[in-house]
This record gives sequence, C-alpha cells and structure tokens, in this order.
Amino acid sequence: MDAQLIQIDLSTPHIAIIKINRPEVKNALNTAVRKQLAQAFAEQSSNDEVRVIVLTGGDECFAAGADLHEMAEANSIDIYLRHTERYWQQIAQCPKPVIAAVNGFALGGGCELAMHADIIIAGQSAKFGQPEIKVGLMPGAGGTQRLVKAIGKFQAMRMIMTGCIVSAEEALSMGLVSQVTEDSATISTALKMAQQIAQLPPIALEQIKENVLMSQELPLHAGLALERKSFQLLFDTQDQKEGIRAFMEKRKPNYQGK
Repeated sequence: MDAQLIQIDLSTPHIAIIKINRPEVKNALNTAVRKQLAQAFAEQSSNDEVRVIVLTGGDECFAAGADLHEMAEANSIDIYLRHTERYWQQIAQCPKPVIAAVNGFALGGGCELAMHADIIIAGQSAKFGQPEIKVGLMPGAGGTQRLVKAIGKFQAMRMIMTGCIVSAEEALSMGLVSQVTEDSATISTALKMAQQIAQLPPIALEQIKENVLMSQELPLHAGLALERKSFQLLFDTQDQKEGIRAFMEKRKPNYQGK
C-alpha cells in the first residue's frame, strides 16, 4: 500500500490507526485514496489482532472533500463506472468499532467519511459541512441519509441546502460528534478511548454495533427482537462467563474474543 496516501499504524496492541496522508491537497478523497481506504478497512476488519480502528487525517485536516479535479470533466457514465460505493461499503460494513479523530476540515466526502465511524472525536478547530450544493451537486456518499439520522431533518436540510460550515462545538450540540477536545489532544483522546474499548469483549462490541446500525432500518418491534436474540447469544461466549466471574471475584476481566 502506497504510504503516500494511506498509513496504517499497528504499534498499539489491538488497535489499528488508519491515516489519510495527502496533506498537500487537504486529504482530498480521490479514487486512489478511496480504494486504499477500502483495502485498509478490509484488511483490518479481518485482522484478528485488531479490536478497534481509529481513522484520522492527522493533526491539520481530516478530509476537505472529494477531489474536484477528478470530477471537473466527468459525465454521468464516468461517475457510474467508478463504482465508488463499493469502496465506501467496505468502511460501512466494518464489524469493529471505528473512532474518527477529526481536526480541521471534514467537508463533503470528508464529513460523509467521518459519519461512517461509530464515534467522532473532534478537535476545536474541526469544521463539518456538506457544501456540494455550492458546485452544483449534492452529497453522494450518504450525506442525505446518515446526516439526517444523526442530527434530524431540519438541521441536516440547513447544512445540505445552504452548504454552511459548522464548528466543532455546534456539531457537538447537534449530535454530529461525540466529544470535542483540544486540537493537540484529538488523536490521543481517540486512541485512549480505543484502548478502553479494546479491553472490552469483542463479540459483544460487534453485536452492539450490528444491532444499532441495523435497527436504524427496522421498526421498533423488529429491533427489539434482534437485540433480544443478540443478548441471548452472548451467554454462549467465554467472554460473558469471564466477565461475570471477574465481577464476582472483584478482579479485572481478561477478554479473549471467544
């Protein structure tokens, strides 16, 4: 994998840090970046040593959006044949907890990319937006779908229809991010949270993620049934027995993902 576009850091036990590394264009998401992100997520999703993924663009910028140079002269069939939805799907289908650490711009495709995460840690400089309308377009990677689910119709419509940019604090108040921290602490805060989550039972975490994401598309009774079955399933895991024993013995549990 070309280190100039995507970097993967596996130095922290059970955690993969996936970093977009295209700073000269504010991490603009061209086809090569999308393809390599998909590859990175596919690899780490099946890496048994990895329990949590941290996604970042570094200290200065998360991702300022799609690379418009690739779109300037494209027609509908050109865009269709790129099938970029296949690359996004690899991220959306990741079964492991994903934490986005966002500094600077997360605009357009960058905002959509952040919304593929389960938790978003934003630095105070972070700015979120779906400004596609300003170049005659609209969101094309979930901005009209995930954003509405995250913050509701009226705030989402404001962002999508005006192309306005919202600050980290405003994003927090709308429910678009999980936590705001100092810029210098964004990645370390995400990493600390990832380490906490990595100590918890992996199978239960995967079931939680699957339940929450699937229930967004289900009626309440079906979501409750899914939750009930997943809850029951966990009683056959070794980690559930270890967790109960550790609690009763007043010691720290040692979860193995079994």
